[in-house]
Amino acid sequence: MGQDASPRARPVIEFRNVSLTYPGPPPVTALSAVNLLILPGDYVTIVGPSGSGKSTFLNVAGLLDGPTDGSYLLDGIDTSALSDVERSALRGRRIGFVFQAFHLLAHRSALANVMLASLYNGTPRAERRALAVSALTKVGLAHRIEALPSRLSGGERQRVAIARALVSRPALLLCDEPTGNLDSATAESVLSLFDVLHREGMTVLLITHDAGVASRGSRMVDIRDGRLTECRKAVA
Repeated sequence: MGQDASPRARPVIEFRNVSLTYPGPPPVTALSAVNLLILPGDYVTIVGPSGSGKSTFLNVAGLLDGPTDGSYLLDGIDTSALSDVERSALRGRRIGFVFQAFHLLAHRSALANVMLASLYNGTPRAERRALAVSALTKVGLAHRIEALPSRLSGGERQRVAIARALVSRPALLLCDEPTGNLDSATAESVLSLFDVLHREGMTVLLITHDAGVASRGSRMVDIRDGRLTECRKAVA
């Protein structure tokens, strides 16, 4: 499923018959023989109702869980061959996460919240501030870098979270219901930011239950009962 990879376009994500079964009794299969190819610069949305397997898919794609069958290659690296420590290091270098809840530290400024992300991926101390300022500028918050989360609107807090995800210059931006806590106008502004990042070449994988949000991607994949049941061009 997905686009054909050319020799010059190594997939960012490649699922090869990936299944994940939780042990019982009785055992529960949350993902079943999933095949998915995401190339650099793709904007793919995964849409499905509660219980469809979205969370399990997110956990596998984000290297939070490993499959029980099949293989998952992230940026050409076979993750099944990695130790837990190696998987954690790869996650920190290659994936930027954006969640429904912003997960910002309340008593740290926007700048400090973004800088913390670069602390854990080995970025030299001397570079952290400049990279954080650059990321906040990219999301339109250059004027709010010293503000605490309590002084920011919901949309601004999500933009800080996006800047935090971007600061490590990841191969993949993995978004889990990123507009779930936002009103419609604010959600539109955040989705417009994802559109801009996509046009600039960022690979975006967005997971949602909202078909309207899913339609913003260049490709939309439906998930039902742990299976990717449809893959089609999204219609804006």
